[in-house]
Amino acid sequence: MRVRWLDRPAPYVPIWQSMQDFTESRQADTPDELWLVEHAPVYTLGQAGLESHILNPHGIPVVHCNRGGQVTYHGPGQVVLYTLVDLRRRGTFVREFVTLLEQSVLDVLADLGLPQACRKPGAPGIYVPPATLTHPQGDALAKIAALGIKVRRGCAYHGVALNVDMDLDPFLGINPCGYAGLQTVDLRSCGIHANLTDVGERLARQFTAAWQAAHPQGD
Repeated sequence: MRVRWLDRPAPYVPIWQSMQDFTESRQADTPDELWLVEHAPVYTLGQAGLESHILNPHGIPVVHCNRGGQVTYHGPGQVVLYTLVDLRRRGTFVREFVTLLEQSVLDVLADLGLPQACRKPGAPGIYVPPATLTHPQGDALAKIAALGIKVRRGCAYHGVALNVDMDLDPFLGINPCGYAGLQTVDLRSCGIHANLTDVGERLARQFTAAWQAAHPQGD
């Protein structure tokens, strides 16, 4: 599996187009790829996303894309792992793939000192309890990683975004992932100071190991 960093900060639309081009042109034996990127500020609205969840973009571009999910924010200080993998070749169901991707994030967060991170039933992504935060807002789980994928001809793209050390104010301009009042946090909010490049590489290694362990005959 090829892992590569894209130029940073990267505009969203060209990367999205490149993912679509890669997926459309790949053959049965095309190796899977992982792309790591830190985006320039952008809101992305998923395929079934509602405009009403964009409250005030404050001049930040809004892109309607074809991943699953509602609206989220990408920007400096957040690492995005795009997983361009052939699910059909491995006989992998979408739910299994999402679970594996979420577990990779959970394992990385545990290694970084955040074993309390968890899933939330019915809401894809990764969350942390208020007790882990330096400035909790209420007693609800806060979101630290957002997930959204697209499957085309049995091949997945898009992926997961993990907040490392970023300006979180743009999340106030939306209902994150379609949930009004959802607190969005980063590793720094949890008292963890980490290097974005290191976190991205950890995430890529963890996903690669999990993917190959689940499908040892593959790339």
